[in-house]
Amino acid sequence: MSYDSGGSGAWRNDGGAQPHAYDPTLHPELFRGVATRRAFAFLIDMVVISVPVILGYLFIAVFGVVTLGIGWALFWLAWPASVIWAIVYYGACIGGPSSATIGMRVMDLELRTWYGAPGYFVLGATHAVLFWVTVSFLTPFVVLVGLFNGRRRLLHDFVLGTVVINNSVRAPVPQTARP
Repeated sequence: MSYDSGGSGAWRNDGGAQPHAYDPTLHPELFRGVATRRAFAFLIDMVVISVPVILGYLFIAVFGVVTLGIGWALFWLAWPASVIWAIVYYGACIGGPSSATIGMRVMDLELRTWYGAPGYFVLGATHAVLFWVTVSFLTPFVVLVGLFNGRRRLLHDFVLGTVVINNSVRAPVPQTARP
């Protein structure tokens, strides 16, 4: 896409589509081991998310004992707070400078858009929500999709236009689009 300086002052596409920034045929090392690493990163992220949730439930249980049962009324807030915590965690981590959750950083993974731009908060939050929705309804299909494409993208990656790359290998990629 370029700016037409010929007097019209309009943006034009020059008739071509923007190519994927990460090509598995040119840079297969970017996708080597991504599926396995994503599984382990997911497990690490579940531990990171679960620890504060468990501590919150324990606090409410003890608080309920101390207040003779009145504090147990807070249990109705625990589930929505857990969901909000998970969404904020994914959004903040993927929207951060490394474009990766803690589990993804440990496993040397990074989430990028299909055209090479880093993640942002809304993308990270939507990625998490869409992952949980697709896993809830299409569990085997979500995993199988990742086994049959060169970029090892899962179903929600296709929908959102994201790709997860092996961050331990750096390959030259085309210049990202400017926002």
